[in-house]
Amino acid sequence: MPEGLSVSEKENEPADSDQTDDEREASGQEADAPQTLDQAIAPGEEESLDPVASLKIELEQSLNDLSAAREDVLRARAEADNTRKRAERDVVAAHKFGLERFIGELLPVKDSMDLGFNALDATIDADTVREGMALTRKMFDDALEKGGVTPVEPVGEAFDPDFHQAITMEPAEDVAAGTVLRVVQKGYVLNGRLIRPAMVIVAKAVDDGQAQERST
Repeated sequence: MPEGLSVSEKENEPADSDQTDDEREASGQEADAPQTLDQAIAPGEEESLDPVASLKIELEQSLNDLSAAREDVLRARAEADNTRKRAERDVVAAHKFGLERFIGELLPVKDSMDLGFNALDATIDADTVREGMALTRKMFDDALEKGGVTPVEPVGEAFDPDFHQAITMEPAEDVAAGTVLRVVQKGYVLNGRLIRPAMVIVAKAVDDGQAQERST
């Protein structure tokens, strides 16, 4: 027993020692107690979660954008397909019925010709037939003109290989060489585009021998 300590002090010494042990035990329990989420996350780890969450948000947004873009592509493809089908139907209709108005203009000509042929059985008057044929031809010419068809009749004009086809050449003194003398068959153009060239006879220069023969 240490000297200088009273009996009361000796009795109190174990109590102080026991209290110290309890405090240590409590401190140990607090140290072993589970930590909260904020306490469990190290300072550097809390910041490292933000980029991950941000990437998830960006990924979801990208997926949404991709889905919307896919719908736009499908919609545009469907519209393009519908437009193509409509254009194909229009082309088919144009091929089938493009001449509908033009045919309508020609039908009266056909009716007039039928009437003329029927009239031949009842009469042989040449003047009447000629007059009827002239009227029918005028109706036909008018129908062609309404359809944008015009004849090529180049008599007296210079030969043009783009619109004329020479079937022969004849010497001519009173016109320049290369001039169309006669039209054997008319040509026709449709709105400026050649349908059939005119079959023509073209003048050529007269040589000295031919000129002498004609002078004698």
